[in-house]
Amino acid sequence: MGGRVGFLIAGVQKGGTTALYDYLCDHPDLEMSPVKEPHFFDDEAGVDWACPDYGPYEAQFSGDGRLKGEATPIYTYWPGALERARAYNPALRLIVLFRDPVARAWSHWRMETARGAESLPFEICIAAGRSRVDDPAAPGCHRVHSYVERGFYAPQVRRLLTLFPRTQCLFLRSADLRTRPETILAGVCDFLGAPRMADVEARFSHVGPRLAGTGSPPEAAVQQLRALYEADQAAWAALTGLTPESPEF
Repeated sequence: MGGRVGFLIAGVQKGGTTALYDYLCDHPDLEMSPVKEPHFFDDEAGVDWACPDYGPYEAQFSGDGRLKGEATPIYTYWPGALERARAYNPALRLIVLFRDPVARAWSHWRMETARGAESLPFEICIAAGRSRVDDPAAPGCHRVHSYVERGFYAPQVRRLLTLFPRTQCLFLRSADLRTRPETILAGVCDFLGAPRMADVEARFSHVGPRLAGTGSPPEAAVQQLRALYEADQAAWAALTGLTPESPEF
């Protein structure tokens, strides 16, 4: 049973990772983890990272010889996760989907509010910024309140590229997966060395409860975030070769 995992859909949260995971679950030559997000490399409590046991992680897979992958989008953001992934398998291939950071923050806040994990209005969460990012397991980070922080993509890409060669990284825009799935999936399959998929039909995958009400954030918060992300978006574009998306709320 099991076998070494060969690729990760490593980010970003609310960037289309569920849709990509669902598409690849239909590929006969790929084996995706039965649970979309195993959260192995960001597990701070259940794994002894001084001497990690990879057995439970690999036991999720059948070991039938197919290329194995999983999708845990916090990996690009969570400190130590990518370093642990490299120690596990330096030959890993990593796919990262990026979404407009303002739209990503808004979608993140809506998800956490619908789940009951967030009670503050979006504009207050944005104004509070880093004062709420205080996870003791990862100082300066937070799994829930990181609406703003997760959208700074350039430092995440730089860190990734210090650990894995560019040839093992595929950077994509979530809007392209949504509007041109056949083309994007062909590129993903080529990157993974797998046969291209035939008869790809667009799909839209949503995770968790949805928040009723307005579908757009307050304009003042949008402008605040747009200014905050401007320099990072330019640096991210230079690093990845991608162009910024137009926000869709």
